[in-house]
Amino acid sequence: MMAEAKKILFICTGNSIRSQMAEGFMKTLGGGKWTVRSAGVLPSFVHPLAVRVMMEAEIDISDQKSKSVNAFVNETFDVIITLCDHAAATCPTFPGQAKRLHWPIDDPIGATGTMEERLVLFRKARDEIKNRIEAFLKSESK
Repeated sequence: MMAEAKKILFICTGNSIRSQMAEGFMKTLGGGKWTVRSAGVLPSFVHPLAVRVMMEAEIDISDQKSKSVNAFVNETFDVIITLCDHAAATCPTFPGQAKRLHWPIDDPIGATGTMEERLVLFRKARDEIKNRIEAFLKSESK
């Protein structure tokens, strides 16, 4: 009998970039062992540059939607990961005994300059999230 998938929730402020990337990577790299959700304290939209840099990593997040963390407050999770200090400070309490992790990743939302200069910051966030998820999955499989 296959073990039930563990549930993981990624939270950032807008559920626009970082938590969307994390959701995409976890769905792809988690090998089907995780039920993956992402949410924002102040949900907005999935940022087009987040979609673009994830496509560079061959992961399509264009169908993902920005969701409020309040939509999940009655669910239990095995792991809850906040990706910014604002989310960590304002994250609601969830039922159950979820493992809480905090990965402060710089938000590229305010990136200015040329398109290439902005993409550099989005790629930096993407690569840091991918590295953290790979390390997390390695530690979970022990």
